[in-house]
Order: sequence, then C-alpha cells, then structure tokens
Amino acid sequence: MDKFLLQQQVLDRLAEDLLQVEQAVRVAHETATHEENIAENKYDTLGLEAAYLATGQARRAAAIRQAMANWRQFRPSPYDPSIGIQIGALVCLVDSDDKQQYLFLGPDGGSMKLVSDGQLVQVISSEAPLGRAVLGKCEGDEVSIQGAPIRQQFEVLRVH
Repeated sequence: MDKFLLQQQVLDRLAEDLLQVEQAVRVAHETATHEENIAENKYDTLGLEAAYLATGQARRAAAIRQAMANWRQFRPSPYDPSIGIQIGALVCLVDSDDKQQYLFLGPDGGSMKLVSDGQLVQVISSEAPLGRAVLGKCEGDEVSIQGAPIRQQFEVLRVH
C-alpha cells in the first residue's frame, strides 16, 4: 500500500466533506436571513435556529479546512524499528480471532475508512485511543485498549 496515495485519498474525502458543509452553511444562512423567517413573536424561532445551525456548520467547515492544511503538510516517513510506530506509519494489527486490520496514523481531522489495494484501511490520529496505544510499538508487540464493555487485544503484525 502506498502511504502517499492514502494521504491523497484523505485529502480528496476532506475536500468532498468541505463542499457538502459549505453548501449546508449557505442553505442555513439563507434560511436564517430570509424575510419569511423573521420572528413574529417569541415562540417563532425558525430563523434563530437556522442561524445557530449556520454557525455550527461554519465551525465544521473551518475544522475541515484546518484538517486539510494539516494533511497537506504531512509527510509520512518510513518506519524506523528503533523508535517504533510513529505518525505516518501504516500498521497491520491482528486480533485474537486472527482478523487483520490496517491502520494509517496521520494528523488530526482525518478519521475515516478507505480502501487501498483491496484492503480496508482505518485512518486515525495519534489522539485516538488505538492510535495512542500503538505509538512506540514494534512488530510483534501486543497492544490493548479498553472499550466500553471489553478490553481489546491486538498484536502488531507488520509496520510500513
């Protein structure tokens, strides 16, 4: 799997998300400012609610723009076994049922699932619980995280 292609897929998906959010901002703003939505009494809150929605969507758009900037500046480096897994690593984990999963550790804001070379890849940041758990680990190391009802155990199978 090519980490740079994964990075481009993340940027493409973030760009799609940004377009959708910007459209939602426009719709909410138009609703909030439309003359038919001027409050006629204190219980008439459609315009106010649309304004709150527009503000929230604008914040989401700003967060996506920041994530895109982080991902554009991101340069995945090759895996160095002497320091273990770091941001930029592509990690293959295996659980107790021998089920494998791929993780790509990147900057904040890119949490998503992608397909690369026919494999599902979970993109996570080092701030995610599993991301924190794998940092500094090497091939063959055990990783565990506490989920809501159970503790999940993994082994680091491969790192690229």
